Amino acid sequence: MNSPIDLKNCLQEWKHFRSVTGIAPISGEEHYQRMTDLLNALLADAGGDENHPAMPLVDIVGSLIADYEATLPAMPEATGVDALRFLMEQHSLTQRDLPEVGSQGVVSEILSGKRELNVRQIRALSQRFAVSPATFV
Repeated sequence: MNSPIDLKNCLQEWKHFRSVTGIAPISGEEHYQRMTDLLNALLADAGGDENHPAMPLVDIVGSLIADYEATLPAMPEATGVDALRFLMEQHSLTQRDLPEVGSQGVVSEILSGKRELNVRQIRALSQRFAVSPATFV
């Protein structure tokens, strides 16, 4: 027969565990970042081993993150060109300010949809703006 749960002790242990880890329903962007950092650390520690002792905790933290993300407004679909336009505006750049892409005419054709970004241009832009290459795909 199972022993009854010592609720008082359980709650004390939970309070300590929660204060150390922050594991709880996510309450905002800072908490979300802390939980994603924790999840990444747990996954790195597990090293892909599905039997690693951290995996049940990965499931819990992953569920908390998924629940929080489900409450966020959906991001509108954006193309690589949309991202480029945004970054140009954010950095106050003109078409002439992107020599790594090509001449002003090449940049204009890309922005107007007449030409697509190639792999070299995507790599250069991701380095320039310190973003993932996937931003422009």
